[in-house]
Amino acid sequence: MAECNHNCSSCSQSCDERVEKGPLPSTRIKKIIGVLSGKGGVGKSMISGLLAVTLAKMGYQVGIMDADVTGPSIPKIFGIHGDTVGDGIGIYPSLTERYQIKVASINTMLESEETPVIWKGPLLSSMVKQFYTDVYWEELDYLIIDMPPGTSDIALTVLQDLPIDGLVMVTGASKLIGMVVAKTINLAKATNTKILGIVENMAYVKCPDCKKKIMIYPEDASEAYASKYGLEILAKLPLDPTLASLADEGRIEEYDGDDLIRVTEALK
Repeated sequence: MAECNHNCSSCSQSCDERVEKGPLPSTRIKKIIGVLSGKGGVGKSMISGLLAVTLAKMGYQVGIMDADVTGPSIPKIFGIHGDTVGDGIGIYPSLTERYQIKVASINTMLESEETPVIWKGPLLSSMVKQFYTDVYWEELDYLIIDMPPGTSDIALTVLQDLPIDGLVMVTGASKLIGMVVAKTINLAKATNTKILGIVENMAYVKCPDCKKKIMIYPEDASEAYASKYGLEILAKLPLDPTLASLADEGRIEEYDGDDLIRVTEALK
């Protein structure tokens, strides 16, 4: 065998690095759900975390794969710190404090939480696949994948190489966000990945005194895009200072809200 130059695109050998692996033998995941947007800053990680907490409150065994390798947020909002532990065969996921949600994220593997991940696309995609194949997920009812923004390397890796059961699209009310999310909707269609519905985040502000909903945008673009692509808006979440504070403090599991109940129904 010729010496390996680590460039699989020019190689015909079937070495260990090239052969596709399945998950660890102990892994039994009933459903894998991707949370995707295409647009950064719309709250994919917040929705992923809230969805996992909502499912855990209902009694399901839940895990979160933090696929946003260059911008991981999941450990922060759950207050997870410390080093990831492995045994030479697999990686043990971190556990959240209240509901024992299993979490795999690059941010628990770095020297510092603020250390940047300066990798090119193939390495990023390989890391995401390892989060699926090499983590001791064991018995899960749902694995939530918190996706990065964009429609390139990692998104394609997840949609093409992982057994995704469906996607939850996160958007906002503005036309700009809707336009970018539409690209992701078309990516899902191109890869024959089922879209379960849309969650509109930061849709309105609720007056703390009279409880009236104050709409931020005069025209809700989410409704137009949902209609155009034949999708259902499963939830509209407000800008909530309480939720923002809990996430900043790593206490998202303490949030008392049922905004995503209809989303959980769409997962079944």
